[in-house]
Amino acid sequence: MLAAMCRSTVIAVAAAAALAAGCLGTEKTAATATPESAGASSASASTASSSRARPALTVAVTTPDKRRWPRLVPATGDIAAWQEVVISAEISNFRLTAVSADVGDRVRKGQLLASIAEDTVAAELAQSTAAVAEADAAAQEARANAERARQLRGSGAMSEQQIRQYLSAEQTAAARLQSTRARVQADRVRMAQTRVLAPDDGIVSARTATVGALAQSGQPLFRLIRGGRLEWRAEVPEATLGQIAPGTRATLIAPDGSTVRGKVRTVAPTVDPATRNGIVYVDLPPDGGNVAVRAGMFARGEFELGLDEVQTLPQTAVLLSDGFAYVFRVAQADAGTARVAQVKVKAGRRIGDRIEIVEGLAADAPVVTQGVGFLADGDAVRVATTSTPAGTATQ
Repeated sequence: MLAAMCRSTVIAVAAAAALAAGCLGTEKTAATATPESAGASSASASTASSSRARPALTVAVTTPDKRRWPRLVPATGDIAAWQEVVISAEISNFRLTAVSADVGDRVRKGQLLASIAEDTVAAELAQSTAAVAEADAAAQEARANAERARQLRGSGAMSEQQIRQYLSAEQTAAARLQSTRARVQADRVRMAQTRVLAPDDGIVSARTATVGALAQSGQPLFRLIRGGRLEWRAEVPEATLGQIAPGTRATLIAPDGSTVRGKVRTVAPTVDPATRNGIVYVDLPPDGGNVAVRAGMFARGEFELGLDEVQTLPQTAVLLSDGFAYVFRVAQADAGTARVAQVKVKAGRRIGDRIEIVEGLAADAPVVTQGVGFLADGDAVRVATTSTPAGTATQ
């Protein structure tokens, strides 16, 4: 019994000693490891902090530039002939014997376009000319008889009834002569109508005339663009229609991308109640470099209403994202290093490599000129101190 109690006491004392030794080892180990661990943690924090502060880009900075830009009103519309003449035959049931013009030909006033068979008309002209000679002879005889009757009036050698007959015959012969002369004139006109002539200078835009076809009065043979002149019939909203006046300059952008300059001839006095647009008629150059536009084309363009002073930036300084425009304003922190702030702006017109900033940016705000797609709000950057051209950025 006494031996068992002694054994239990020895085991308890040994366990307590082991526990005390373990705690002491732990404290020593902890005391020994603490300085090294603390140093490592401090070094890691310092490295992370240094990494966050390191600039991501070296950028060039610019400020908005004020420029005088034209105030423009955009519009769209069709290109049409200024005036298009329909040329047709003036006599009917005669065949075309020759066609001297084709589509695209530039013709002069009075130039022969087509010929119509003239045999029948020539025969009728010859007949009416002979009738004039016959009527002239009859009129001369009637005139002589009437003159003798006037001389014998009152002498009793001729009755009053015969005298009146001679005088009446004179008038009838004169009227017949005048009628035959008018017929000759009509036949000469018909003879001239066998030659289809250009009524004005212009360009042939269409042709239906064919050799051997039977010409009909009023049937179109050719279409002619008078003077080769074209016009742009631009549709302008009623809100801005009143700002456009005759003489206003306009610039068209042709379907091939080239530009054509024109000038407003007139503004329609009415507005379409369905579209609320009015038509502005713009004269285009008649010749030369106007090959880029043709009648029937659809074109867009702009009217120049004056000059405005606007605030502009290089287009490379503006980031377009989700339908909005942003710039990165630079806030100087210390020598050569800064942070950028993303600023939402309202962009306007674009001319060349510049873009208008309507609102959202101060006139003297420094902004990054290029590489904005690689930046985020709050990024650290290095501002170039050399004379780096505006709009450049290096990694």
